[in-house]
Amino acid sequence: MRTTDEMIKNESLWGGLCSGAPDKEDEKEADIVVFGIPFDGNVSYREGAKDAPAAIRESTIPIPPTTEYFEDMSGNTVADIGDFTGGDFEAVYNDVEKKVSNLVKHKKFFTMIGGDHSVTIPVLSGINKAIDHEFGVIHIDAHFDLCDELNGSRLSHGCTQRRAIEMENIGKSENIFFIGIRSVEPDELKYIRENKVNVINAAEYERLGTENVIKAVKDKMSHLKSIYLTVDIDCLDPAYSAGTGTPKFGGLSSRQLLDLLRGLFDLPIIGFDVVEVAPSLDASMTSVYAGQRVITECWGHHRRKTKGLRE
Repeated sequence: MRTTDEMIKNESLWGGLCSGAPDKEDEKEADIVVFGIPFDGNVSYREGAKDAPAAIRESTIPIPPTTEYFEDMSGNTVADIGDFTGGDFEAVYNDVEKKVSNLVKHKKFFTMIGGDHSVTIPVLSGINKAIDHEFGVIHIDAHFDLCDELNGSRLSHGCTQRRAIEMENIGKSENIFFIGIRSVEPDELKYIRENKVNVINAAEYERLGTENVIKAVKDKMSHLKSIYLTVDIDCLDPAYSAGTGTPKFGGLSSRQLLDLLRGLFDLPIIGFDVVEVAPSLDASMTSVYAGQRVITECWGHHRRKTKGLRE
């Protein structure tokens, strides 16, 4: 596999939407900024998510710049600024927090590729530092990630949204909406019983249907001016995405997820991520292709909304 530095110089990357390794001016002018955080040191089970940014990038080189709705994406420009790496999570955390804060201050739509789900924490912290108003999170996942600590760590991938609630501009559990949940830790169970939590678990999703799920999310989240979307690939049933560290049966289908994302982009989404893709755990690479498709279709939804295009 090519290195990240080699790939971001490739003009075929992201279906040809990149123009090679970006400089500061390219980043400033781009419609979308994308970066990776190849870190999986905070997992509680199987590793492998650190390889996702490179694998997902590699998978985009042969794809066309179009969406499943037959839309031409070639009018979009993407600045892939590479990966955030460092000797430890603290160094990565600080660099990501600073970068995201700058992107949000300049109203730049961005996409992060993880990494385990702990890498969403510095992204949310960067948003929190950049804005002066309440913002929300839509968390699509098999797990709540609401543990106060997991395996002795408060920065585990199982603690992401607990840390988010502590941030000033999120501030309360009602500003997070959980979708696809089908696993809960004992201390999470205690937390959701004692606090107001917006959740549609995987079984309820199947009963309600995607349109009603979208309506429920909009009803709870439409008062917010800014929303961050985080997609853990284990929200999908392992039949659709086996390559992830903590798979759980009974999840969403690929069709459900794609239709859900399309509807959620009616909300003020300022950025999103795809995390927990673990290429080495799936020889068929279905999780990589799922992650790739989530990213490129979300870019189509963003383009449609911001450019005022008809569906």
